[in-house]
Amino acid sequence: MIKSSKIIIVAMTEQFLIGAAGEIPWQIPEELRLFRDLTSAHTLIMGRHTFASIGRPLPDRRTIVVSRHLSKTPGIEICPNLPSAVQLAENYGEKIFFAGGVGIYRDALPLADLMSISWVKGAYTGDTYFPAFDLSQWQVISDRDYGSFRHVLYRRC
Repeated sequence: MIKSSKIIIVAMTEQFLIGAAGEIPWQIPEELRLFRDLTSAHTLIMGRHTFASIGRPLPDRRTIVVSRHLSKTPGIEICPNLPSAVQLAENYGEKIFFAGGVGIYRDALPLADLMSISWVKGAYTGDTYFPAFDLSQWQVISDRDYGSFRHVLYRRC
C-alpha cells in the first residue's frame, strides 16, 4: 500500500492561538472554504472535543475521532488513541489530515509530512494554543495571501 500523506491542518494567529472556550475565535468564511476544499475526499483525524465543537461529521470526508469515551456515532469512526486512528486512516489510502485539538496536534507533530497553516491576521483573545514547534524543521512549499489570513504549506525538511 502507498504511504498516505499526513498533514496537520490548522488556522492560528502568529501567537499560535487556535481557540477560545471551545470555539474558533474568528469568523473567516474564506478560510473555512479553504479547509473544506483541502480536506474533501480525504480522511480527518480529530479529538473528541474538536468533534463536539463541530457537532457533526463533515460531508465528503471520512472522520475518525480519537476518544476512549465517545459513544458510537453515525458518520464517524472512533479509535481509542492516535496510533490506532492513524493505522485505520492509512488503510483508506487517502491523505490524512490532523484537525485538532491541541493533544492531537502535539502527538501528530512528529508524524506529519506536511503542515497546512492558515496564519490568521488580527488581534484575537482565547485560551487554546497550538503546541510549540521548530519552524526551522519545515520548508515553505507555497504561500498565498487571502487578505484576512495567509495560507502557508510546509514540508518537513
